[in-house]
Amino acid sequence: MAIYEMSDSGIRILTKTTFADRGIRERQDIQRLLKDQIEVIVDEALVISEEFGDWDASRRRIDLLCIDKNANLVVVELKRTEDGGHMELQAIRYSAMISTMTFDQVVEAHQAYLDIAGSGEDAQQRILNFLEWEEPDEDSFAQDVRIVLASAEFSKELTSSVLWLNEKGLDIRCVKLEPYSDGQRVFLDIQQVIPLPETEQFQVQVRKKKQKEQQSRASSTRDYSKFTLSFGDNVRTGLNKRNLMFLLVSELVEAGIKPEELANILYWRKNNLFASFDGSLDEVDFSENLMEFDAGGKLPITKRFFCKAGELFEVGDRTYAMSNQWGKRTFEAIDLLVKNYPALNINVERE
Repeated sequence: MAIYEMSDSGIRILTKTTFADRGIRERQDIQRLLKDQIEVIVDEALVISEEFGDWDASRRRIDLLCIDKNANLVVVELKRTEDGGHMELQAIRYSAMISTMTFDQVVEAHQAYLDIAGSGEDAQQRILNFLEWEEPDEDSFAQDVRIVLASAEFSKELTSSVLWLNEKGLDIRCVKLEPYSDGQRVFLDIQQVIPLPETEQFQVQVRKKKQKEQQSRASSTRDYSKFTLSFGDNVRTGLNKRNLMFLLVSELVEAGIKPEELANILYWRKNNLFASFDGSLDEVDFSENLMEFDAGGKLPITKRFFCKAGELFEVGDRTYAMSNQWGKRTFEAIDLLVKNYPALNINVERE
């Protein structure tokens, strides 16, 4: 298919070109631009990392690692070649390598990506805002891995492989990026060729049905256990994981342990275990200060902290609120706090 430029003087055909002929490089140009406008080839996705390869015994790198609104990982592979090479095989290998990534590992990768970019944002909060989640949910996270291949052209061997793999239940999309030129400027004709747009809706419906079945199975295995917290002679019963952590930390702060010390013990939560501000603040003042850091999303940031009346900690000349976002590493956090303060006679039991 040709691309034309229409003007008052007539219709002029644009010349099809190649990325190589235009001096356009794969990583330094195509990848650099797409990572900031990923919606050009992947709808509703958040770039987690670039050139990601955090696995042992391999020097290979995923061009762009993303997550979508369904909390699935998305492997994006880019090629400027005219046939796509063997990118589908590379992408499948990468997908297998990252298929076991946890929420915390994705947060760690995204934080490194943000730090390199100098954004100063908190990776976990950014991911939660994107997913519109109140707290991490390992049971719903990364239940599937999608693949997006973007190239100027795809060979018959590649498209045949992709079609067959999709029939077997994989989710692989091929997006064609065809460059054209008017002699000076470069234009891109971007089209999804697999699956074809006219058949995609049916395939999406089938995939959504499978996702609902997966979510239903996951929800049936979630942990709704209750716990008893004993802190010396003080015993609290019927606690879920979130309230268990809040009461445990509250007792430790009441016993004279500084919030910064607790944050250092729970090293993976060091930067987001507490929010704090100078002065003695009530619920209204604290919430107003906290909302200045709200990044948008379905839930305001005040819903992600214990910051109601009676939940704030005043230590020295600062007021603190503890995060209420607790997931898979909750029990690891409890064990560390109990082991670090044996003299306080802390005990946690499942009811």
